[in-house]
Amino acid sequence: MGKARVFYSQRILIVVILEVVAYYSYAQQGPQFTQFMYNNLVINPAYAGAEEALSLTMVSRNQWSGVENAPNTQSFSAHTLMKKKHVGLGFTIIRDQLGVHKNTNVLTNYAYHIKIRERSFLSMGLQAGVSNLKSDYASLQGPNNDPKLVNSINETTVGFGAGIYYRSPKLQIGLSAPELLSSTAHMSDTVSITFRKNTLLTYSRYKFTLNEKLDMEPALIIKYFPKLPVSYDVNINFIYREVLTGGVSYRKNESVDFIFKFQLTPQFQFGYAYDYPLNSVTSLGSASHELLIHYVFRNIRNNVETSR
Repeated sequence: MGKARVFYSQRILIVVILEVVAYYSYAQQGPQFTQFMYNNLVINPAYAGAEEALSLTMVSRNQWSGVENAPNTQSFSAHTLMKKKHVGLGFTIIRDQLGVHKNTNVLTNYAYHIKIRERSFLSMGLQAGVSNLKSDYASLQGPNNDPKLVNSINETTVGFGAGIYYRSPKLQIGLSAPELLSSTAHMSDTVSITFRKNTLLTYSRYKFTLNEKLDMEPALIIKYFPKLPVSYDVNINFIYREVLTGGVSYRKNESVDFIFKFQLTPQFQFGYAYDYPLNSVTSLGSASHELLIHYVFRNIRNNVETSR
């Protein structure tokens, strides 16, 4: 093997190692959303059916705009309260991509809602699904590279999660464990990497009525990932006439975020978030952008037997 080929092979190997490290750091943390307060089913399976009508939510997030192969995430969730009293069912798809890595999660959700007092409920939820991880390392190789240098990954695993959630007209608070199992990704016949996703998420928000036109709604999410520092997002939103929402968030050591949401009709909401990076993250590129579309089929509420 010539010196040029040896140098090229070493270069590819370094790139692969960096990709592996980057991916598993990202996989440990999992997808994150700035508009977490409006994307509840992704956070906690116990939210399924909480809106007491068929509800659809789509979110698209592009992180670190201007950086090649930067993370991007899309999620779609649907849930409804069943005719059987107190039971909610949901369905979620989350797709992450970072460079040559693609991770797709397909999840089902079940929740049971218990009425505590008028318009206040305690919900318990379970989540089950599959996760498919693809890492196309072969695309990093050049025409003269040894094909035995790297192997691609295509792994499918089963996952389970659980959560508990309390809601009332003013207060919402929940705790969830999205992944209760560990998984192993096989790099080759003899080498494997084991990574755990035993994360814990706790979330709360409270609505203060300032006057007949304006509400203030602070929110907080705390994220625990094994072997990583505890992270959090703290947010405050102002809601004008239940139609226009504007707010700001701070993500620990990462970004300041601006949120805008419009209630276009009683059924349809549109949200946008702009993340301005801080500290060392600034060097990775420009801001991140997140779009949210939320639709609730409130016109069928009378056909659903709710627990309210």
